[in-house]
Amino acid sequence: MGVFKKNGNWWIDFYHQGKRIRRKVGPSKKLAEQVLADVQVKKAKQEFLGICEPKKVLFRDFAKEYLEYAKANKAKSSHKRDRSIVNCHLIPAFGEMALTQVTPKMIEDYKARRMAKGAHRTVNRELTILKNLFRKAVEWGYARENPTNTVKFLKESDGPFRFLSREEGDLLLDACKKNPRAPHLCLCVALALHTGMRRGEIFRLRWEDVDLKAGRIRVVSREDAHTKNYESRSIPMSELIRNALSRHPRRLDSPFVVCQTNGNPLRDIRNPFETAVRKAGIPSLRFHDLRHTFASWLVMAGVDIRTVQELLGHKDIRITMRYAHLAPDHMSNAVKTLDGHHLDTGATSTEQGEAACAG
Repeated sequence: MGVFKKNGNWWIDFYHQGKRIRRKVGPSKKLAEQVLADVQVKKAKQEFLGICEPKKVLFRDFAKEYLEYAKANKAKSSHKRDRSIVNCHLIPAFGEMALTQVTPKMIEDYKARRMAKGAHRTVNRELTILKNLFRKAVEWGYARENPTNTVKFLKESDGPFRFLSREEGDLLLDACKKNPRAPHLCLCVALALHTGMRRGEIFRLRWEDVDLKAGRIRVVSREDAHTKNYESRSIPMSELIRNALSRHPRRLDSPFVVCQTNGNPLRDIRNPFETAVRKAGIPSLRFHDLRHTFASWLVMAGVDIRTVQELLGHKDIRITMRYAHLAPDHMSNAVKTLDGHHLDTGATSTEQGEAACAG
């Protein structure tokens, strides 16, 4: 009898009534040892083993294990958000219960309480983490059923997003150029405006991913610094970006395009960015709004939504569709492509006109 690890999970191995039995417990060695100890006690007492029954584990204890999983498999920002939601909301609500005691009704009650205090989008983020947590609990053998399966997300309405006009974009870049204490600010803003890259993607951009000759930037998802969707993509450079990168000084002791004085990736430009925004006379602007601006400019220029989705790296086109309203003529223009086709109904043009008026 004993425990062993296979494919990232711990198993128990024992004999019962002359038959060798192996059962997967989960990623916790300690839990596997506890389950095996229970089997030994029940065998001595000649009781029903119940080896397929999940071990009773408190929600707060499993939540800690889930957060360790999230830390190893999610972006730092995502793990930080998960940790905050778990510690501030989920553990206070379910922490002292066993995983198997949490019911769909309890989760619906929690959803109703949170709706009274937070926006639908906020509550849905909490439900997403709760659903993922219980999905892993079932997958790892801590629970038989997922009580969140019947719990539905709240409907969300896409709120307004901020984007710059072309004139505002030029004003912002000019203000960035005038800040000698933030040498990377202008390039970071230009990259966000003309490539739609996320702030973290800009900070982690390496010179090896910049092909000035071909005029393309590869946004690479690496094991130690992956993109939000764990997928890489390629973005063509505008002439402004090609010139900016060509002139930008390159440090031989660092692989990063924008970096700190010690050669590590840049971590924050919030203060100089807010200063530039204020000097440009632009109200209420976040750095992420530059990504919205890139997408908005493309759609208003007639670029199709599918292409915009690929450039932004959206996994779900429904996220990109929030920009579709900026192309109000796209449906009428699509129908106008049929104007070159003629339908012969057998009636003269005069007769067709009279019939249409009569109808």
